[in-house]
Amino acid sequence: METLKYKIIKTLRQYSKYCNTLEALLEKEGAAKEVDDEIELLTFLIEKWDKEHNSFADVDPISLLKHLMEEHHLRSKDLVTILGVSKGLVSDILHYKKGLSREVIRTLATYFKVSQEAFNREYKLKVIENLHLKNASVMNTRKKLELTH
Repeated sequence: METLKYKIIKTLRQYSKYCNTLEALLEKEGAAKEVDDEIELLTFLIEKWDKEHNSFADVDPISLLKHLMEEHHLRSKDLVTILGVSKGLVSDILHYKKGLSREVIRTLATYFKVSQEAFNREYKLKVIENLHLKNASVMNTRKKLELTH
């Protein structure tokens, strides 16, 4: 009987190994078509593990990012390098003042080896003009107040 090269992921160690393998396959320049199936299978197995073991739905993307940064011993200046953006943008993102762009989401998902869906969810932004409002549901809206005389 033939032994399978890849099996359903059952441990965190196996998950990490498969993530590293997938990353190595994706980094190979001019990867041959014969690895396409291997990449597809590894992606499927990793995404299956993510869906079953990660409760990203309970955490907003910025809280998740902060947790992952802590787990990987990263500081905001490290994110500047990883994302290739300014210190100001990283600060605004971490303080809920700016949203995550598609490119930032892709980069974070790749770096932290999680699905893009983990970062691609709605969350409330703090808009400076509305910080005086106590109702959180309007915190992310911009309204121009007109004075009447």
